Amino acid sequence: MFTHVDLKYKPRQVPQTSDPYLSLMSKEEVTKARNFHRTFPQYQETPLRSLKQMASYLGLGTVAVKDESFRYGLNSFKALGGAYAMGRFLADEVGRDISELSYSVLTDEHFLKTLAPCTFFSATDGNHGRGVAWTARMLHQRCVILMPKGTAKSRFDNIRALGAEVTIEDLNYDECVRKAARLAEETPHSVIVQDTSWPGYFDIPSWIMQGYGVMADEAAEQLGTRPTHVFVQAGVGCMAGAVTGYFSALYPDNPPKIIVVEPHAADCMYRSNEKGDGSRVIVEGDMDSCMAGLACGEPCEIGWDLFRNHATGFISGEDRMTLRGMRMLAGCFRDDPHITSGESGAATFGALATIMMEDCYSDIRRELGLGPDSTVLCFSTEGDTDPVHYKQVVWEGLD
Repeated sequence: MFTHVDLKYKPRQVPQTSDPYLSLMSKEEVTKARNFHRTFPQYQETPLRSLKQMASYLGLGTVAVKDESFRYGLNSFKALGGAYAMGRFLADEVGRDISELSYSVLTDEHFLKTLAPCTFFSATDGNHGRGVAWTARMLHQRCVILMPKGTAKSRFDNIRALGAEVTIEDLNYDECVRKAARLAEETPHSVIVQDTSWPGYFDIPSWIMQGYGVMADEAAEQLGTRPTHVFVQAGVGCMAGAVTGYFSALYPDNPPKIIVVEPHAADCMYRSNEKGDGSRVIVEGDMDSCMAGLACGEPCEIGWDLFRNHATGFISGEDRMTLRGMRMLAGCFRDDPHITSGESGAATFGALATIMMEDCYSDIRRELGLGPDSTVLCFSTEGDTDPVHYKQVVWEGLD
């Protein structure tokens, strides 16, 4: 007998737009981002794990999980977006195309002398800021990171170890974003690198999304066939929007069903869809969830527009949804690879497993067409970024 997990699903019910952002996630644009990352000596594709026995147990044809715990040694996918956006920003600063600026050029002593030192500001719960801090160190630039109240010490320490100036503010995530933006405006030769968009702030989040598309591009090649379903988690919606846009552009005539997953406490996409008129709903307050990377209340305009046109539906789940995913991925069947997936990383698989295992969600299974002919792709976007909590969940059964 399984412990019941509370989960809500709503099909997309908002009016579509003219779809102005889909071209951002074309194969051509994402390949440009991937080619930039290939110039980094640390770049390697992260593994796509095929869970054959798990798929059989859940009554599915294929379950594949993209394991981002191996990305750049940072335990998360986030550097894909920050690094590409920072590269694009520096390219604009010197009036060159990003295709001309490889890692070796950006770190060349002569190039650095031609460039006024830059300060990159960002707000983060941990993963995004760590990626920005890592890239700033690699490119010999200054970095300032603001973190929200309640941030785990391990996540703070990981960023500080990369040489960034980092503080934990008495603010929630969205308030930290606004403060970081103000500081960037007040500081010469500075910019905020944030994976969300707002009026007047478009280029950098669009570049971040294209960087995130590298993860989807790798997964599509590794899978080797069109997935029937893609489960992707959303915080502000930048990464989920990137995945949604990439697969919708890659398979324009027969796109996979794309299901966006969020925690109850910060389900701004679910609530925006539920409202039904196309406007964005902002979730306020502390947004208390162990899925810290998804505890964001203000939807990214670009991501939300892509969801309005291409998402199949939206899931809002309690924390036990992702705790189930963490345990099941860590304790897979004997012949399946075991995956270390953190609180935000396991949300998608936790949602999938809950839908397939609990009879009360049989109507969702039927509506989504999940069954023996399904090829399901999930993204595990982080590893054990909070090692203490991870062990409490997986080893000690913390609920």
